[in-house]
Amino acid sequence: MQQVLLICRPGFEAEAGQEMTDQAAAVGVFGYFQPVRNSGLVRFTIGSEQSPEALMGRLSIDELVFVRDWFAILGDCPLPTQDRVGAVVDFLRDQGWDGKHCARVEVRLSETNEDRDLGNFARKWVSPLSKGLRGAGLLQTDAGVEARARLEILLIDFGHAVVGYSLSGNRSPFEGGVPRLRLSAAAPSRSALKLEEAWKVFLPRERWLDYLGGGKKAVDLGAAPGGWTWQLVNQGMMVMAVDNGPMQPELMASGHVEHVEADGYAWRPKRAVDWMVCDIVDKPRRTARLAVDWMAGKYCRYTVFNLKLPMKKRYEEWLVCREILLEGLQEAGLNVNLRARHLYHDREEITCFIERLD
Repeated sequence: MQQVLLICRPGFEAEAGQEMTDQAAAVGVFGYFQPVRNSGLVRFTIGSEQSPEALMGRLSIDELVFVRDWFAILGDCPLPTQDRVGAVVDFLRDQGWDGKHCARVEVRLSETNEDRDLGNFARKWVSPLSKGLRGAGLLQTDAGVEARARLEILLIDFGHAVVGYSLSGNRSPFEGGVPRLRLSAAAPSRSALKLEEAWKVFLPRERWLDYLGGGKKAVDLGAAPGGWTWQLVNQGMMVMAVDNGPMQPELMASGHVEHVEADGYAWRPKRAVDWMVCDIVDKPRRTARLAVDWMAGKYCRYTVFNLKLPMKKRYEEWLVCREILLEGLQEAGLNVNLRARHLYHDREEITCFIERLD
């Protein structure tokens, strides 16, 4: 049985599975999914003669919204108390695993794991496991070489692991698909982490200065109390913060913020800016149309905005919003880069990024 393990936000297993089923079918790979409720894990079984590698060769992780990370499953490995390393070695040999494919092993835990002892064990187990696998010829001897895959061990508990592999260049660059961020005490709100995570997920690290540097100008719609404005100011931007609510006094004292008391949906700048960001909690279709209007009117070159999804039919609502975005941008004759992701710091919303390429 050919399977891929999908990693998503706990509670969004059905959305991740539906998305994978649709996206896989679009590239000619057909299958079905088996969610484990509130686990953040989904097994996608390929029903055709295609392999996980065929699927991953045709579909990029960057095209998925609800799937944070994934890897091809080799199988479920029982872990006896006495020799867990030996059990993994024997399992991989039984699978006919070729050690030339991988140079490193990643030991993962599910996001819902609350067993501290298992977490401590996972961290300490990596070293003896790597040593044992290299000694058995199941990993390359040099951990620093470029390899086309990475061995993945998901610890379910002390006695059970899911073993598989991920492909270089088509997996999340972050452990478990989650960038590790720390909220500054100066940030006006926790929502500041959403914009920081969006930049880390959507923008190539080597081009951050191109996107964010050089004293750019930005608009923050629905800004109060200023979490996203704070992030923009930290990049040296001059910001128009649009909201009828109050902004954090310390942020206003920076001299980089102009507070515009207005409705974020109705307000438009007199001159174009580099960035428009929007974290207004409203109907997602309305926000999608707002983003299209800003891009079509060339009021900005880049935008990050959140779409608040309903409790029911979250995936279906995203498909409607995606169609609004794609059709609107196409009708405007724009060449754009559009991406979306259900970020770790999102809850019932997804975050979108649009870059105008013309």
